[in-house]
Amino acid sequence: MHTPNPVSLAAKMSGEPTFRQIGVGPWTDEHPGELRPDDPSSPNFDPRFDSQLLDDGDQRNVLDRYRYWSIAAIKADLDARGRHDFEVAVENWTHDFNIGSMVRTANAFTARRVHIVGPHKWNRKGALMTELYQHVENHPSIDELVTCWRHRIAGEIASAQADAQAAVAHHASFEQIAAIDARIDSLKAARVIALDIIPGAVPIEGYQFPKRCLMLFGAEGPGLSDKALELADDVVYISQFGSVRSINAGAAAAVAMHSYIAQHL
Repeated sequence: MHTPNPVSLAAKMSGEPTFRQIGVGPWTDEHPGELRPDDPSSPNFDPRFDSQLLDDGDQRNVLDRYRYWSIAAIKADLDARGRHDFEVAVENWTHDFNIGSMVRTANAFTARRVHIVGPHKWNRKGALMTELYQHVENHPSIDELVTCWRHRIAGEIASAQADAQAAVAHHASFEQIAAIDARIDSLKAARVIALDIIPGAVPIEGYQFPKRCLMLFGAEGPGLSDKALELADDVVYISQFGSVRSINAGAAAAVAMHSYIAQHL
């Protein structure tokens, strides 16, 4: 007979763990006597609330201010509050299970967009449904993605330059014109950044992320494709000190996104 591990036995006898409740119950239990916010006759009527969630409760992994809100309302609020100016792209040639983790991290740091390059299908389990709150786009190739992204940046530069001309013509304030000029400078400095460990890459610890950028992430193991590295303006790596060549792809994406946030928050 197998002798149980003493640590396992002690763990069972400890009475742990006791977890705190996540989320809220049905509206009538949480707010007895209060009119429901999905009732048009209520003075507190708010179309952002989801009737099904009000009925059943909301145990989703969302911030408290989004309790009972519909997915569409949460996504719209994130847009209104302003997403950060970086975008992330993941090559999906190997159906990497880390893609879900990357999408979840992109939501945590409110990336402007998430791009999936390669086959449309990917494992969504690790994303914990956060892809529903993000703007996720699919692309058949890295070449198509980068071309579209550069064209979009060029279009935004042209639009901002037109705004600058109109501001001058209408005698806008110095501060308004300066803000437009700063936006133009930021767009002109936009870069495609590959995250990989190759000769010539620069350490992320000393890299200054441009405010507007597209970060490229590869699959676990092979890293980024040759085409992705060819199209990138910069290649950045995360310094490591152990015995393996690279850290988990999802962890690398989280480090890179947080490095951007630390510089631009």
